[in-house]
Amino acid sequence: MSPTEVVAIPVLGRHTVNAHLLLGRHPVLVDAGIPGTGRLIHDRIAAHGVDPQDLRLIVVTHGHIDHFGSAAELRRLTGAPIAGHAADLGPYRTGRVREPYLPTGPMGRLMARNPKLHVRAEPFEPDLLVHGETSLADHGVDGRIVPTPGHTAGSVSVLTDDGELVAGDLLANSFMGLIEGRPANPPFHDDPLGNLASLRAMLALGPTRLHVGHGTPLDPARAARWAEREQRRLERLAARGRLRTRS
Repeated sequence: MSPTEVVAIPVLGRHTVNAHLLLGRHPVLVDAGIPGTGRLIHDRIAAHGVDPQDLRLIVVTHGHIDHFGSAAELRRLTGAPIAGHAADLGPYRTGRVREPYLPTGPMGRLMARNPKLHVRAEPFEPDLLVHGETSLADHGVDGRIVPTPGHTAGSVSVLTDDGELVAGDLLANSFMGLIEGRPANPPFHDDPLGNLASLRAMLALGPTRLHVGHGTPLDPARAARWAEREQRRLERLAARGRLRTRS
């Protein structure tokens, strides 16, 4: 087994929006930032001593604009194919997210009014359509893509064989990464209980660190404690009929 280094590629702010570069036998990129940041991501990959033309795959974790926004541009710049889950094909093919956004709290309600979250990204067709667990060995990384639905129907995470979990928006740092190391929901979830079930299933696999789309890496033990509290909170909301879920 070849060890895999996970390198955060800041796309917006210090940690507000991240992509991640996986350095195994060959490089793989996870997520593609907001629209118009393809060249920025390309150049930051190069700044880590990696030729962007050597990228073997771009894995898009889900169909939100801050994760697939520059996927088509990066494919042109690097020649790397794109992997995405079949359940989020709608956003990928249209360049538009499913709306309305379903906020997880006050931050999400505020952000849902931001016009930048309602723009159209350049559409793309995934070259590798993910339906279930998918090995990355042929792309140069000892690990696999794992479906983790809930944040969106087609959300996926990447788990390396040495325990690095690139979790997309399964979890975030509090206030979009402003409070580092503190687990929190991202601003939106299509299915909060489904997302939490996916998070707990991934934590049960014993990852060593969680690399997230918004914030710095999270400690799995702290994330597990947060998940226990969040389970009770969501069950209370569901019992009162106050838990919104996208059908």
